[in-house]
Amino acid sequence: MTTPSRDPAWLVSGAPHVWRPYCQHQTAPAPFAVAGAHGARLVLEGGGELVDGIASWWTSAHGYNHPHIAARVETQLRRLSHVAFGGLANEPAYTLAERLAGMLAPLSKVFFVESGSVSVEVALKMAVQSFHNRGDGRRRKIVCFENAYHGDTLATMALSDPVSGMHHAFAGMGIDAIHLPVPRSDDGGAFEDAFRAVAAEVAGVVIEPLVQCAGGMRFHDGAALQRLRKACDEHGAWLIFDEIATGFYRTGSRFAFEAAGVVPDIVTLGKALTGGTLPLAAVVATSAVFECFLSDKADRALQHGPTYMGNALACAAAHGSLDLFEREDFKLRVSNLESKFRERLAPLRARPNVVDVRALGAIGVVEMKPGTAPASTDFAARGVFLRPLRLPHADVVYVMPSLAIEASDLDHLLDAIDQVLPS
Repeated sequence: MTTPSRDPAWLVSGAPHVWRPYCQHQTAPAPFAVAGAHGARLVLEGGGELVDGIASWWTSAHGYNHPHIAARVETQLRRLSHVAFGGLANEPAYTLAERLAGMLAPLSKVFFVESGSVSVEVALKMAVQSFHNRGDGRRRKIVCFENAYHGDTLATMALSDPVSGMHHAFAGMGIDAIHLPVPRSDDGGAFEDAFRAVAAEVAGVVIEPLVQCAGGMRFHDGAALQRLRKACDEHGAWLIFDEIATGFYRTGSRFAFEAAGVVPDIVTLGKALTGGTLPLAAVVATSAVFECFLSDKADRALQHGPTYMGNALACAAAHGSLDLFEREDFKLRVSNLESKFRERLAPLRARPNVVDVRALGAIGVVEMKPGTAPASTDFAARGVFLRPLRLPHADVVYVMPSLAIEASDLDHLLDAIDQVLPS
């Protein structure tokens, strides 16, 4: 697998006008110019391919350009591409809501949005406004956790760790967030003590269950989530699980909350929901949350409505993705991936600057000292695309590939990490 020249004419002429994400333009190299994709591979302009080790930010669960998802979208495109969701309805969205409710019972009320960040924003609005509607205006605070990341919009930035997170420039803006340590078995009940002190003003608690992903691929166990559930029940707060990255078998079970044996009041979904085909996310709540918005007064309704809410094409793609999840034993597939990650990454623990090696489901992690991880270009020279996380407390080389990655591509991906990390 070779890496060709990355300067096609369209990249050269367009680059001065494109503001790239998470990019320091003064020092960053040019992006890799992608002409196409198939399976777990990116086809580059001018020839050559890269095995994508992060599945386009964890979305391409079934591999790129899956024919079944494409067929669902193409069929829908000939019928109806989009119609406003305010006062109008389309079949793919309504049948998808019913389908998701069946998967997530007792969560049964589905609110569609276009992005994961916005889905978390909506979940926060649901939590806070539900108490406002009931006449309890004190409850406006959100408990979140150290090393958290939930998105880049104003309220979700407030949930990011103000010390180690990427959004420290915006600390103090947006929603009133209280950052606590994730409960640990050896904390002596510190979480419960800290929560009890603020509980009267807390509307909700939000966490990525089992894995804090962009915050450093940090794992916690189901017992921590059970403690959150118990605390919310005792103090009357809503429990919100952000399953945008962890959902759809990424941690092993279909949803992380299933593995933990904990049912949240609100869950957010995205990324693999459409198999990486089109933008779509969803907020799914229990009837208890929904009923807080029922009233003869119009202003008690949830005041949110994205322009492309319930987009018919995106919902058709989601149906295609869910079809594929239902056809195969993804739990077994992800278990095999986890075993492979553990086997191949464990020896890297002895490498220079490596702090920790860990794996859960289809997530493999090599945590390194800050400033020591190789660059994406180093991995690309070996024929793979990886984008290490660079955080104040650590660099994180991680793999979250397509769940359908071929064995040969998986070996190539893990070989590249072995070859690139200093020995």
